[in-house]
Amino acid sequence: MTYLLRRDRDSNTKVLRPVRANIGVEAAFRRRLVKMIEAMAASVQYWVEAAYKAHMPRLAMDAIPANELRDAMAKLSRQWTNNFDELSDWLADYFAKDVADRSDAALQSALRNAGFTVKFVITPAMRDVMAATVHQSTQLIKSIPAQYLGQVEGMVMRSVQTGRDLGQLSKDLQEQLGVTKKRAAFIARDQNEKATSALQRTRQIEMGVERAIWSHSHAGRHPRKTHVAMNNKPYDPKIGMWDSAINAFTFPGQEINCRCSSRSIISALQ
Repeated sequence: MTYLLRRDRDSNTKVLRPVRANIGVEAAFRRRLVKMIEAMAASVQYWVEAAYKAHMPRLAMDAIPANELRDAMAKLSRQWTNNFDELSDWLADYFAKDVADRSDAALQSALRNAGFTVKFVITPAMRDVMAATVHQSTQLIKSIPAQYLGQVEGMVMRSVQTGRDLGQLSKDLQEQLGVTKKRAAFIARDQNEKATSALQRTRQIEMGVERAIWSHSHAGRHPRKTHVAMNNKPYDPKIGMWDSAINAFTFPGQEINCRCSSRSIISALQ
């Protein structure tokens, strides 16, 4: 689909300001994940402690009620896997639509600032990107309880085997909660960057943008040296920029934890 850019004032080629991933979208996604994670952790802590206390006399006699505790973990796993499956069904879809709306609005604002107007519609290519975003986000959301509960079950079994007290187990569970919340924050940030990047690239191609400029974020403690070197350099949105670190072409925001963005180079169409 070709978009015709209407020139609102005399203008030659313009370089748009970068369209960055919306922080509000990331924060909303992260908050919803963390809320569910905290509910899961509270449930797990309650039932694990209850099961552990119920077997304290046997633990004191060096008996190992592993089967009972494993059954309790299996029940919790089924419950919270189902809960996260239900969450993923609507949260991933909502997230993809929100990213698309915000990124389109940001690009329209950048175009207006440069003297152009364009009306965006949802195209088949945009639907494909949104569908891929929903799929990826859904899988990541569903992976949270599997990873968390797998770690917790290991902690419980090791605690029983070594005769560790309930206090230490409770501390271990809290530490695992912190790790899982950090992972949720990473998922929210990384998915937001990737989705924004893919959607913006799709719009660039649809508008006939043949050149864009790589804009390094200058964020993070350990920036990729290759991405720093790419800063302010032009590339073709259809091809991307060659990254020697991965020996492949890439796009801003597509690599893990990459926060780089793209500045479209626009010329008014006659």
